[in-house]
Amino acid sequence: MSKVCEICGKTKVVGGTVVRRGLAKKKGGIGMHVVKNNTRIFSPNLQTVRVKDGKSVKTIKVCTRCIKSDKITKA
Repeated sequence: MSKVCEICGKTKVVGGTVVRRGLAKKKGGIGMHVVKNNTRIFSPNLQTVRVKDGKSVKTIKVCTRCIKSDKITKA
């Protein structure tokens, strides 16, 4: 099962956090040093929704932004 919105195409995004230690140079220290660099994945908030598609009804995965902005019509 893919983590992609079928309306807008929103997918996973890779980001991260950087942990620094030390006293800044302008405060009298030797500078901030990187201690840890963690990568993480930001996944979209996908919901499974039954949607009217003309005469038929389909079940698709849609992000909550598309649901709130009325880009689909629920069945």
